[in-house]
Amino acid sequence: MPAEAKVDASSARQEPRPEPRPEPRRDSPPLTQRQEARRRRILHASAQLASRGGFDAVQMREVAESSQVALGTLYRYFPSKIHLLVATMQDQLEHMHGTLRKKPPTGDTAAERVAETLMRAFRALQREPHLADAMVRALTFADRSVSPEVDQVSHQTTAIILDAMGLERPTAEQLSAVRVIGHTWHSALITWLSGRASIAQVKIDIETVCRLIDLTAPEDEKEPRRRGSGRGSSRVRGD
Repeated sequence: MPAEAKVDASSARQEPRPEPRPEPRRDSPPLTQRQEARRRRILHASAQLASRGGFDAVQMREVAESSQVALGTLYRYFPSKIHLLVATMQDQLEHMHGTLRKKPPTGDTAAERVAETLMRAFRALQREPHLADAMVRALTFADRSVSPEVDQVSHQTTAIILDAMGLERPTAEQLSAVRVIGHTWHSALITWLSGRASIAQVKIDIETVCRLIDLTAPEDEKEPRRRGSGRGSSRVRGD
């Protein structure tokens, strides 16, 4: 497991590109089936390389060779290694979301279900510590040019939490709580990767922040629990 999630900025430097390449247009049309298949090969190659050697193991030339695309083509999809690894994290979270939907959380309350969901996602990343470290480092190094990819990671995390809550139309206050929960989950991942938090501490932090869900629930949803007729308390159960 990596000892540190932070590295010197010099370690984030990209290998020289064959020629300057403009960043792709954000209003570009949807990918064709062939282009999507190529993109998926690139993301798979990125994840495989990161799983074996972490952040430094993901070199654009090796990704291109492993995914069987030209280096110039790779740069048209992902202008830098940071773009690629942040997109890889979004892809990994999307895959986790699909897995979680097949086996939904079983907690009685929304807070319990979200805590269970986020700990399952955390443990999935725990099984691939080099990959998790590479993706988190990319998020740390990401500048404004990577904002669309970072936003996708945030949106995917939000979707996972809302699914666990069982909400289709959350209030503004609930969305604020979801954002705080997402921030805490990502922060917990960083502190664990850097060796500054144990799994037990991560679990406590996640359970604690998930109590915001009960605090921000509309009054008509809180009332049953006040009368003692709810299915469970607001306290998150342990495993």
